[in-house]
Amino acid sequence: MQPEAPAAKASLVTPSRKRFFIMVLLFITVVINYLDRSNLSIAAPALTTELGIDPIHVGLIFSAFGWTYAAMQLPGGWLVDRVPPRILYTAALLLWSLATILLGFAASFIALFFLRLAVGAMEAPAYPINSRVVTTWFPERERATAIGFYTSGQFVGLAFLTPVLAWLQAQYGWHMVFISTGVIGVIWALIWFMVYREPRDFKGINEAEIDLIREGGGLVDIQATTEKNKRGFSWLDLGIVLSKRKLWGIYLGQFCLNSTLWFFLTWFPTYLVKYRGMDFIKSGLLASLPFLAAFVGVLCSGFFSDWLIRLGHSVGFARKLPIIGGLLISTSIIGANFVESTPLVIAFLALAFFGNGLASITWSLVSTLAPARLLGLTGGTFNFIGNLSAITTPIVIGFLATGDSFAPGITYISVLALIGALSYILLVGKVERIEL
Repeated sequence: MQPEAPAAKASLVTPSRKRFFIMVLLFITVVINYLDRSNLSIAAPALTTELGIDPIHVGLIFSAFGWTYAAMQLPGGWLVDRVPPRILYTAALLLWSLATILLGFAASFIALFFLRLAVGAMEAPAYPINSRVVTTWFPERERATAIGFYTSGQFVGLAFLTPVLAWLQAQYGWHMVFISTGVIGVIWALIWFMVYREPRDFKGINEAEIDLIREGGGLVDIQATTEKNKRGFSWLDLGIVLSKRKLWGIYLGQFCLNSTLWFFLTWFPTYLVKYRGMDFIKSGLLASLPFLAAFVGVLCSGFFSDWLIRLGHSVGFARKLPIIGGLLISTSIIGANFVESTPLVIAFLALAFFGNGLASITWSLVSTLAPARLLGLTGGTFNFIGNLSAITTPIVIGFLATGDSFAPGITYISVLALIGALSYILLVGKVERIEL
């Protein structure tokens, strides 16, 4: 009897599953990221009363995050292409967490404003880093599941952990909202630095898993390639990521997608209380349903998209179907303009936010379309244009929602969702990596 050949033995080795541990690391990081974005909205009523800050200045404090977060996307994306995720994410987490802790000691408008500018600037590289890590660690057929899973972390923070922060404020004051979330971020930064490694350097991973990732389209050796081809900033590179029609399809789509998200992060409570006569606090679970619906939509999107790939559908079809479908579902928010009962209003809002969650795997197309050596810069550009909505949505709705009617503001969000769907249908075209 002939001994088994080494190749045959190797083929029987079961791939390790360390990539799913990486997915959990990203999920926790996103939860912390969004807690540090939303903690101000929880503390604002108490701190502004205590510090005597008027509504105009409160609005400026709220907007501060969006200005620097958007402005730093391109520099942040450029850094992602040059600094390993282990180092860059650790530094970003530490800096935005320290700024968050200092917010707990702020005693003036100036301090609050500039510290929120700092939080926005330091969080800017986070999602481009997430995209870089997923592109490195996951084969194409699993990438949407990974992105959907970690993206759901933003709604976990909003839907489930906000009450915890509200309880902390009630028990210990608004200062503790910032101090507690900031301390958690510092601790997590140290954990990330100690634990995260590139696939070939990660403890416990076997060659079979590395082969599975690489053969499935994962760029397991991207760091080595980056080190070999490291170069300074080039306006030509920026011109490349701004000149491709496919990329503009996802840029525009992300702006439209994020406009719905920022409606819920900013105007949603005011809409319910001022224009629908609801008591936001007493409504409790009812008012949280849209966030829970978005959470379900995010989880469904990744699993559904990767399931389509396993069935044999093309990457383009599997990625674009939930994105386009989700954006079209988000247009249903306009139905809230035509109903009066609270349950129906919430139903339309929940359906729209579910669609927003379903469409949230847009980063999977950044991973698939971006030139390999410009993943970070493409992701930064994508996130920059997408997060301009953090600035425009609150302002535009503020102008549209005049008097006693919020209907024009709701219509604006619905129309943008439709434009987003059309951008994926008409501009993106065939989904394939752009070669330079």
